[in-house]
Amino acid sequence: MDQFVTERLTAERLNGSHLADLVALHQDPDVSRYLGGVRSAETTKAYLGINMAHWDRHGFGLWVLRTTDGAFAGRAGVRHILVDDVDEIEIAYAFPRSLWGRGFASEVATALTRIGLAELALPSLIGIVYAGNVASRRVLEKSNYLLERSTDRHGEDVVIYRIQR
Repeated sequence: MDQFVTERLTAERLNGSHLADLVALHQDPDVSRYLGGVRSAETTKAYLGINMAHWDRHGFGLWVLRTTDGAFAGRAGVRHILVDDVDEIEIAYAFPRSLWGRGFASEVATALTRIGLAELALPSLIGIVYAGNVASRRVLEKSNYLLERSTDRHGEDVVIYRIQR
């Protein structure tokens, strides 16, 4: 599933041509404050390589998002992640500040949940959110994820939401 479409976005499988857009996204301090901090171009390049390898290994991963006019709109995906020594599958999304507050996160969360549970037939999905990120918590709650627990991730307080098939 290299591509998908929502009402206002198109998604294409992550590839090397997306590096410049990802670097710009990851270097915005407002965007990155809930992603573990600003990332250098070199760190983002490594991140890109890891996530492209995830696609090769699992057949799913991160997509780059574009608006209907073709403008970069962020990244989102379904991917394996180790949480408290347990292999989980999370949905993840990040958008440029210019698109915040316009419902894109909810639109994408709904699509990722459908892809993960219905098309990939995964038993459950999680969302990992910094405890203070009220907007992302609301996105998951609106997508019928249930608060499961709190934990520490890389020295930050996070909450884990889960939805099951």
